[in-house]
Parts: sequence; structure tokens; C-alpha cells
Amino acid sequence: MLHLLQDSEADAPLFGDDEDTHTASQRKSKIKYPVATFFHLFFRTCAILVYLLCEVVSSSFIVCMVTIILLLSCDFWTVKNVTGRLLVGLRWWNQVDDDGKSHWVFESRKTGSRNGASNSESRIFWLGLVVCPLFWVIFVFSTIFSLKIKWLAVVIMGMALQWANLYGYVRCKVGGKTNLRSMATNYLGAQFFKQAIAKHEGP
Repeated sequence: MLHLLQDSEADAPLFGDDEDTHTASQRKSKIKYPVATFFHLFFRTCAILVYLLCEVVSSSFIVCMVTIILLLSCDFWTVKNVTGRLLVGLRWWNQVDDDGKSHWVFESRKTGSRNGASNSESRIFWLGLVVCPLFWVIFVFSTIFSLKIKWLAVVIMGMALQWANLYGYVRCKVGGKTNLRSMATNYLGAQFFKQAIAKHEGP
């Protein structure tokens, strides 16, 4: 079962860092959803490869652009609606109520669920979700600096779609109403405090 985190709910540990040790040890390392795991990385990796190799493979800008946009669209839909739910038990979307107000909804699988994701699937999911958007950020800057303006719309779309999924799933993980900037500040403050204590207690 999935429980809703619609503009509320308690926080969950980011990327499973603070999960109960006994529960984590019971998780199987094998991949339970190989097809979902494959397609979680397939579309986003192909979009990056097509962008990098398009001028070598094809001289048609239109063909390359349409191919990249289709791959990015397939990736966005697959990650948002399928792989997030299967691999890590998270899902997010936006809905409009009867009054016309827009609400962001964040779903998270209950802790201890029998259908919990394996450690391998969780690592693959978050690795793909975090690393691939960084490539598109690099592509945006490289496009601007190399004056390849015709590619700017494509790389901005890639960055926007993949960062949207990353942001949505981080919100699912840490809680629907959690302020991410505040969470990061508190985390850095805690790390600084620990280092200060360690230095004070050291020889």
C-alpha cells in the first residue's frame, strides 16, 4: 500500500540513509523488477548518447532533435509513473480540485511493506535520477559557451524534465511539506557541529 503525502506528512530519511538496520538487512540484493530497472536508465542514457553522437551519426538537426525529445518524454513518463513506484515505492503528481486549485501530491510506500524495493534497485534508481540531470546542466553551459544556440532549447528541455523528476522524488522521500533548503542547512549545520566536537575532544 502507498500512503499519501499531500502537502503534509512526516519526513522520511533521504536515500534510505537512516533506515532501521534490521529492516535493511532483510532486503534482498537481487533485482525484482529487471524490466523496470532497465528502462529507468535506458531512455535517459539514450537521450544523452544521441545528443553527444548526433552530429557524427546524422547530419539532420531535425531528426536528432525529434529523437532526443521523444526519448526525454518517454523517460519522464516512465520514471514518474512506473519505475519510481516499483523500484523505491514513491510517486508524485499534480492534481486540480473542484475549486480549480492545484495541489502537489506525494506518495510513499509505508515502512516495512513486503513489497519494499531491494537495495540494488534503490541504488540504481537514485544513481540514475541524480547523475543524468547533471549531464544536461553541463550541456546547457557547453551549448552557450560554444555558441550552438540551435541546441539550447533541446538541452534546456532535457534539464527541466529530468530535474523535475529528481525534485519530485526528493520531495516524496523527505516529506511533502519539508523545506529542502532548510533540510540542507540543518544537515550541514549538524555536520559542522560534529566536526567541531570531534576537534574539541581530540588529542
